[in-house]
Amino acid sequence: MNLIIQKEKLYKLQSLIALFVLCIIISILSDKFLTIANGWNVLRQISVNICISVGMTLVVLTAGIDLSVGSVLALCGAITAGLLKNGIELPAQNLFIGFTLLGAIIVGLVFGGALGFFNGWVITRFKVPPFVATLAMLTMARGLTMLWTKGFPISNLGTNFDYIGTGWFIGVPVPVWISIFVIIIALVLTTKTPLGRYIYAIGGNENAARLSGIKIHKIKLIVYTLAGGLAALGGLMVTARLDSAQPNAGTGYELDAIAAVVIGGTSLSGGRGSILGTVLGAIIIGVLNNGLVLLNVSPFWQQVVKGMVILLAVIIDRANAKND
Repeated sequence: MNLIIQKEKLYKLQSLIALFVLCIIISILSDKFLTIANGWNVLRQISVNICISVGMTLVVLTAGIDLSVGSVLALCGAITAGLLKNGIELPAQNLFIGFTLLGAIIVGLVFGGALGFFNGWVITRFKVPPFVATLAMLTMARGLTMLWTKGFPISNLGTNFDYIGTGWFIGVPVPVWISIFVIIIALVLTTKTPLGRYIYAIGGNENAARLSGIKIHKIKLIVYTLAGGLAALGGLMVTARLDSAQPNAGTGYELDAIAAVVIGGTSLSGGRGSILGTVLGAIIIGVLNNGLVLLNVSPFWQQVVKGMVILLAVIIDRANAKND
């Protein structure tokens, strides 16, 4: 156990060094990087990825994966926006159901959790590999988003809703406060509760965890439900920031989340990693994205660079696994 803790500390140190070097390089190449305005912009942007990545961390700790988070983000953001602006009409009953701000938000979050629960149910009930099950959900959720929005953005959602993505509270952007709250809850869950210990146990050795009396299926259902709910939360933040639910929102977000998790030292084999490591990984990805934009790097090359970073992180993860 002490050896595992020491290695996790080493991974965090490596991430901190990588972040420090990255910041130095970008600040040398761009005089706009080390400004207060850009700093808040980076924090606001990475808040969404932190929420998604925290959920992804819980999944990966069980030796799973969730490729659907980007599409779930888009669908739940669109559902919330649609309910907030248009409500629901039931022509057969000649009935119109309107939604308050809180009601629309709750429906969006619950729907995200339900999609995550469905992922977990398919994985545990039918023994479908997580990669395949969540890939299917990625496609289904994106299709449902197009059907719900009819391919058009849902905009002008009101200042109260926009506050979630663009507002400030005590001098700090609201999305940053939301991500801090998510981090604290996740830290408590993974380090101070039996559920956290069960998550690590399942990822470390699922057969041993089953023989120890841990209800594997129940824990996985909880984990995937949380991942779906956090993706939905990210969707609310993106939609509020843009004041618009875009049908193609969240495209590629699953890659940023996986990159943050792996760069933060969480093993794709499960059983090893931490929330704080993932937060560091999300900051690195956010700084990298911001730096590439400031340097006017082509969006196509940005994809190449991020792909290389993900590949390098996985290679390092495999090398670390061999040394365990």
